[in-house]
Amino acid sequence: MDSTRQRLAILHPRRSLGTVFALSFACVTAATTLLGGFLSYNAAAQMVRVDQDAVFRGVVNDLHQQVAQRRLSPSDYFSVSPDRDSPRDDLSRRIRTDVQVLGRAGRVEERGFPALPVRAADRAAASHATAGHTIYYKARIEGDRYRVATVALGGGRGAVQVAQQYSDTEDLLRKLKDRTVELSAIVIVVAGLAGWWLARRIAGRLVRLTRVAEHVARTGRLDTEVPVAGQNEVGRLGRAFDGMLGRLAASEEIQRRLVQDAGHELRTPLTSLQANAALLDRIDQLPPQAKADLIADMKSETRELINLVNELVDLAAGDRNAEQPTEITLGALAEDAAALTRRRTGREILIEADDTVVRARPDAVQRALTNLLENAAKFDHDGTEPIELAIKGIRVEVRDRGPGIAEADLPRVFDRFYRADSARSLPGSGLGLAIVHAVAVAHGGTAFAHNRAGGGAIIGFTLDPASRVRRPRTASTADPAATPR
Repeated sequence: MDSTRQRLAILHPRRSLGTVFALSFACVTAATTLLGGFLSYNAAAQMVRVDQDAVFRGVVNDLHQQVAQRRLSPSDYFSVSPDRDSPRDDLSRRIRTDVQVLGRAGRVEERGFPALPVRAADRAAASHATAGHTIYYKARIEGDRYRVATVALGGGRGAVQVAQQYSDTEDLLRKLKDRTVELSAIVIVVAGLAGWWLARRIAGRLVRLTRVAEHVARTGRLDTEVPVAGQNEVGRLGRAFDGMLGRLAASEEIQRRLVQDAGHELRTPLTSLQANAALLDRIDQLPPQAKADLIADMKSETRELINLVNELVDLAAGDRNAEQPTEITLGALAEDAAALTRRRTGREILIEADDTVVRARPDAVQRALTNLLENAAKFDHDGTEPIELAIKGIRVEVRDRGPGIAEADLPRVFDRFYRADSARSLPGSGLGLAIVHAVAVAHGGTAFAHNRAGGGAIIGFTLDPASRVRRPRTASTADPAATPR
């Protein structure tokens, strides 16, 4: 697989974002410039050619009017002294026109410069009876292209040929085309340089961010500094990536601590079970009381180990639980959790709850309620007063009359595996309240703990206010005065 990727990388070398941006910018500019230059050149060429053609036809029309208004002969169009005006002068004033005079039967009476070709159609025009009969055609003379028109003098007296060279116009258009190509090339080069400069300005931070991501992927180091400057999308991406790395680093640290703490907590019951298991080989030699203590101790350690493993699984699952949020009534969950705690501990539990309905994961919330109640039962040794479970809106409180919580322990009661000095002789893993905290955070709330006036503690959690389901008031819960009679 790696060799295949290497071959593909050789065949298809990776281009940087700056190169792609610059090439794209240059290609778009090139296409736009070439299209604009092509259209502009065509429009200019067409305008020039149409204008030149219109001028030539104007000269031919003048010739047509001359021969139609007067009875002219071929000699009237011969070259004469510069001091004397002739019909031929009128033809050459507007443009540089080549004039050739034909006599009867198309015989050349005076050649043009250069000499114009005399075709059968020209000879027919020279012999034509109608003055002003005209034929048009294009011809190549001495390598140059010409517009040619032959106008009959009438009565078979001959004809006059006039020609206009294309070359001047085409030379101008050729220069225009060459200049357009040169300017287009300059614009494309400038556009490529501008695209490269813009790419470095715009994509530079994105390229640096990509290098950071590749470095993290290659080394696995989550403490890499991420460029987060700017308020645009690249800056937002950098901040989001930096936040993601921070959360991954925190998650990795939490995972590491969980594994370390779990290994430490699991070691105690496993060591005890190992020591007790070593005595099973000679259990028949033990006194009855020692045998009973050994079995009771093994049962206790096994139960402790099972509870610890179950709580570790629940805690490690966290908000990755596949259970979907549904609409639940917190009071109903409180009744179920209280009934379970009564069976396990035999304690009296009073419930004060409203009819709040929330969208939450019912098993997770019930586990948090059960942990709070069992925690209160464990620390309230006397059991002379009932444990109180109060639910008001999205706030859940469990109140007891136990010894309370030392001020030094209050900030850490929700830490994993944390056990206060007063609780080290009591059963438990130190994960019960950590699970409560995890459930609260997963539901957008917080966990809290403080001492109760008159003795005891109040421990509970809140849920996200947005999770509360607002139900419309029905007629039975509305104001009696508003109920129709």
